[in-house]
Amino acid sequence: MTPQPADRSEDVAEGDSLDNTVVELSSASGRAATRQPRSTRTQSRKRAPSGKGSKVRMTGQERREQLLDVGRTLFADKGFEVVSVEEIAAKAGVSKPVVYEHFGGKEGLYAVLVDREMNDLLASISDALTAGTARALLEQAGMALFDYIDDNPEGFRILVRDSPVSQSSGSFASLIVDIAAQVEHLLAREFDSHDISTKYAAVYSQALVGMVALTGQWWLDVRKPGKDDVVAHLVNLAWNGLEHMEPKPALRTVDKGRKRKKK
Repeated sequence: MTPQPADRSEDVAEGDSLDNTVVELSSASGRAATRQPRSTRTQSRKRAPSGKGSKVRMTGQERREQLLDVGRTLFADKGFEVVSVEEIAAKAGVSKPVVYEHFGGKEGLYAVLVDREMNDLLASISDALTAGTARALLEQAGMALFDYIDDNPEGFRILVRDSPVSQSSGSFASLIVDIAAQVEHLLAREFDSHDISTKYAAVYSQALVGMVALTGQWWLDVRKPGKDDVVAHLVNLAWNGLEHMEPKPALRTVDKGRKRKKK
């Protein structure tokens, strides 16, 4: 369906321009450098009314931020598939064409939100990694993720929910793959120094990152025990497991004969 142009007279002062609605998600390596500072976005949000009550004239940027705030809450609460353009517009106190004009539809609005949250999360983890030892780096990465979850529950809910089928990148799953790839290089270096085959570094990196990420999703709802305790136990399992790794592990209780299949 081709969106109809919005009536700008009730929404944006004459001469204001809208941001480009074409959204391209940046790669993991460039996210931290291109993100808009959260403090700047917070100031914009404070200036943008929720849409309740009498209609307020806004600039294009203020209206855009208001729609993002409304969409952020709705997507976090209900998920992408359930939320409609009609609901976003009604919550913001605008007509549907206004949403289409700013973002081209709910897909565009959702993509901007996911990109922002991924930028913030990746930057938080990258900024936290300042230690020089492997264990300290593990602790810092774990705390950075849980600090993000604690401070931005709506943003994290958006990241971990199912993405629309049309979105092949820019999801929490793709971010986990990016982080695991970086962890793989760190593990390969440690494995090499302990005479452990580096070809399995990818297996361990996926296991470690997945363990922390899935625990974070669980903790988002329960919030008990405290995040410091949760991270301490995650590090305990990960670090002590890595510390006592066998150079050539093998299954001990599974009947190997059952695993062999005739070709």
